[in-house]
Amino acid sequence: MDMLLKDNDFMSVFLEMLRELPCLWEIKHPHFKNQAKRKAALEQLFKIVKQVIPTADITYLKILIGCLRSTYLRERKKVLDSQRSGAADDIYVPRMLYYDRLHFLAGQTEPRSSLSSLPSTLPSPPAEASDAQPGPSRPHVEEPRLSQGSLSQEVAGPSRLADLQVPPPPLKRESGSRRSSPERRLL
Repeated sequence: MDMLLKDNDFMSVFLEMLRELPCLWEIKHPHFKNQAKRKAALEQLFKIVKQVIPTADITYLKILIGCLRSTYLRERKKVLDSQRSGAADDIYVPRMLYYDRLHFLAGQTEPRSSLSSLPSTLPSPPAEASDAQPGPSRPHVEEPRLSQGSLSQEVAGPSRLADLQVPPPPLKRESGSRRSSPERRLL
């Protein structure tokens, strides 16, 4: 792939043709999700790549396009971040040779939709639940109230951590099949 990227004539033609086939890179294009149209566009680009690298295939072409896109977007993010930082003297200069020719890819990413592992209908907490909402009725349970004296006694009182039972840490076993000491035989 490095050989392709260093060939200025080839990359000029390749990038110009890629720009003319927006179904391969423009996410809002009507044919972006149409597999038949995308395959036809890839075939057109493949003819050019095949002339330079006879052993190339469609997978290689997809990887090439993906590498160009990701490298351009990474470089663009660095440029934008350096401009936002406010350091006028320290604006990032992209190292990508074809950065200026790939500006048509700017803004062609969309955030992935997030998938929630939570159920779609969550019950509302009791504090927010109102009587007007339909649903099963809950019995009213009065919570105990703490007076100022009992609160200070609770805070100053003994810790309840001592009541918790914590299992002992696991014993370390030495590797090897031979056991020589009697303590090791008990394991």
